[in-house]
Amino acid sequence: MTSHAPRRVLLGICGGIAAYKVGYVISTLAKAGVEVRCLLTQQGQAFMPALTVATLSRHQAYTDDCFWQSDQGRPLHIALGEWAELLVIAPLSANTLGKLAYGLADNLLTNTVLASTCPVLLAPAMNTDMWQQRVVQRNWQLVMQDPRYHGVEPGSGVLACDRVGTGRMAEPDDMLMAIESRLHTGGQRDLVGQHVLISAGSTREYLDPVRFIGNPATGKMGVALALAALHRGARVTLVHGPIADTLQAHLGSVQTIGVTSAVEMHQAMIHHLPQADWVVMAAAVADVKPATQADSKLAKAELPALLPLVPVPDILTDLAQRRQPHQKLIGFAAQTGDIVSPALDKLQRKGLDAIVANPLDVADSGFGSDRNQAIIITRTGDQIAIPPCSKLSMAHQIFDAL
Repeated sequence: MTSHAPRRVLLGICGGIAAYKVGYVISTLAKAGVEVRCLLTQQGQAFMPALTVATLSRHQAYTDDCFWQSDQGRPLHIALGEWAELLVIAPLSANTLGKLAYGLADNLLTNTVLASTCPVLLAPAMNTDMWQQRVVQRNWQLVMQDPRYHGVEPGSGVLACDRVGTGRMAEPDDMLMAIESRLHTGGQRDLVGQHVLISAGSTREYLDPVRFIGNPATGKMGVALALAALHRGARVTLVHGPIADTLQAHLGSVQTIGVTSAVEMHQAMIHHLPQADWVVMAAAVADVKPATQADSKLAKAELPALLPLVPVPDILTDLAQRRQPHQKLIGFAAQTGDIVSPALDKLQRKGLDAIVANPLDVADSGFGSDRNQAIIITRTGDQIAIPPCSKLSMAHQIFDAL
């Protein structure tokens, strides 16, 4: 997460054992060049000492004892509220959630929230019974109705109280991605009411149960597109080939459909096409498959010297032929060497609204990398360059451009 001008994140820490996770978030942001300032409630200090927070953030940590301090002659909560581009509260306690729901301000953190206008990202953490209380859920829904507030809902698992259930604060990597998205969009939800259908990863075309034709695509770009669309308010369906469990864990409320072969991906994409407003074909689909598939593993001596191949369905062409006028169809073209000419040909030949051409032979981009770069080519011939960046940032820039 980098920027020419340092981004400004104000992070509020409430009482809860999950505060230990926030240290990684603070440190990662600071190392990436983000300016981080932290507020701790009185209860938050019991779990995360102010000295630790100050050391990780490279800046003074503010507590309620600082309430009457001034910042260049101005009240501290006013100055902090105006300084922040994004306010993050993690862990968010049931107590502070209730205060936010009803606009109460009795400490430095809640006064700063009311004195600010930036987006607020909330990461609740509490015991399962507390989270599931009707009044807590009512407060959560009430706060989420305010367009200023964004939520990273708690996950399920073993809690600090030894209960198993919902209430675990979101993992640090999920919080960092949610922060990156809101810094990029300024909290705007410009895809609300839109259904985005995305394909991701590779397909596998099996010769026998253990051998297949495939490629190195990991699905990271497709997952980034799904998260960017979700963070912008869209309803998202992700059709993906085999991907790592760690990627799957980030997807939250995204509807996921796992497939293996190009035929299965074709069927899933065609099935969900009628409900989609956007279709982004980011998957690296095989072009051919073995003409026959053995039911049991072939012995080495049984492997054919020449492997007969047959084509698989052209998913993008079929989507283009079946789509409605209001539906936007975006393709991807991963190339070596000249990336523009083949992508332009594919754009025109398949009747796409846009295509994203990205290089495979450039360091720190393409298959398996956490970063990428690309040139977006539109149907009107415009070319928009995306310089090297995280795949989540590239996903947002694609939606920005289109």
